[in-house]
Amino acid sequence: MILNDPIMIIGDGIQSSAILQCESPLVLGVTVAAAALGGRYAMRAWQAFKARPSVPRTRRFYEGGFQHAMTRREAALILGVREHAAMEKIKEAHRRVMVANHPDSGGSHYLASKVNEAKDMLIRGRAKGTGTSASAF
Repeated sequence: MILNDPIMIIGDGIQSSAILQCESPLVLGVTVAAAALGGRYAMRAWQAFKARPSVPRTRRFYEGGFQHAMTRREAALILGVREHAAMEKIKEAHRRVMVANHPDSGGSHYLASKVNEAKDMLIRGRAKGTGTSASAF
């Protein structure tokens, strides 16, 4: 029997775990190093996340200029809804924007007329899309 050989064959050809016993400290060291580097990366990422400037998550109104003839896209941007939004969503958005821009509370008549035009454009488009007529005639 050779003492320097890490693999010993026992009886029926079963190998000894001498190699596994030699490699386990190496595997353990690599695992600890990988965990330490991963932890370091996670700590730096968390610190960078905390240090970023806070951005308010409020909804903003349409800031662009108006086109000569209003389109469905522009109407949806003014009210802050999708072009094919439900009727309740359109009415709720119209109410919210009108509260902010009503002429009786210091808002502009021009902006109020554009908000009303946007609501009419989207509601009229919904009436056409459902197959019902918006007119009584």
